[in-house]
Amino acid sequence: MTLATTEIPGDTRTEALELTLATWDHDRVMALHEARTRVPGVALQSVVAPTSKLFPLAVGEARYDITEMSISSYAIQVSRGSGDYIAIPAFVSRAFRHSGFIARAGSGIEGPADFKGRRIGVPEYQMTAALWMRGILSDEYGVAARDIHWRTGALDAGVRRERLQLDLPAGMKVDPIDEGETLQQLMIEEKIDGLLSPKPPQALLDGDTRFVRLFPDFEASEQAYHAKTGFFPIMHVIGIRKSLAEAHPWLPRAIYEGFVEAKGLALERLRKVWLGNANRLSLPWLGASMERTINTLGQDYWSYGFAANRDELAAICRYSVEQHLAADLVQPEALFHPSVLET
Repeated sequence: MTLATTEIPGDTRTEALELTLATWDHDRVMALHEARTRVPGVALQSVVAPTSKLFPLAVGEARYDITEMSISSYAIQVSRGSGDYIAIPAFVSRAFRHSGFIARAGSGIEGPADFKGRRIGVPEYQMTAALWMRGILSDEYGVAARDIHWRTGALDAGVRRERLQLDLPAGMKVDPIDEGETLQQLMIEEKIDGLLSPKPPQALLDGDTRFVRLFPDFEASEQAYHAKTGFFPIMHVIGIRKSLAEAHPWLPRAIYEGFVEAKGLALERLRKVWLGNANRLSLPWLGASMERTINTLGQDYWSYGFAANRDELAAICRYSVEQHLAADLVQPEALFHPSVLET
């Protein structure tokens, strides 16, 4: 896929920095891409593309000045002292993950604890969704990452490979599937027993009864998880090229404030849609979902900022080293530019 690029009309000031901004089309970021909000002193060239395209570029060639990144891959790079970006605490993607625990009917797996000793598929071992799900397995069910034989590859179509080379200890079993195979196919052929899936595999959506969610009422399970931990799992962060942050120390804070403003515009629009007298979104129970969200997570249900999320960031860092991804335990403060630690 060719990356669709549209240039935001730049500042007329000659001193404006001309920078590329690359993210997926989250409602929380589109005000920046569409120039409905601006970063003072910066003229942005907008790149909107799926994260499946952006994440390999972020860790491989650092193509863009400001980019959306997997927090798991980023934490690995920080632990190794590598990478071209420094992050700001704009958490443009967050997602609960209980819906992604899937077992094969007839495998004998009745709950997450039964994953121990089994062959479990995951698109990438290092991906953030899997980091969180393995953290849940360990913290809630006593199943460590090394207790499972992992098979990695495309979920139900295409090709998927690890974006960073892994450095796993002896005894860890993380094996890629063969070219042309998919994890869904291996489930059907009874060659693996379950999945940690970032999205529903097509067979599950098609009603294939061989694919069984371990948390059928996953919304209730996720609400209970949040009540216990306080976490709304952080998936992605925004990275700024280190050389730019070093040359312009004001830039990370300015970019962060731009993302905060863009999120505010998106959530205000969503609120107006929710409370409007006509249902403008094709979701029949939008109002019920909004009320449940606010009652469960609070008014600031999509929080940005370091201090408010430090405990959750510490869990990410702990999971990364426990799952043999990070070279050493990273302190959450090390993930972010110093100017945005007090936000």
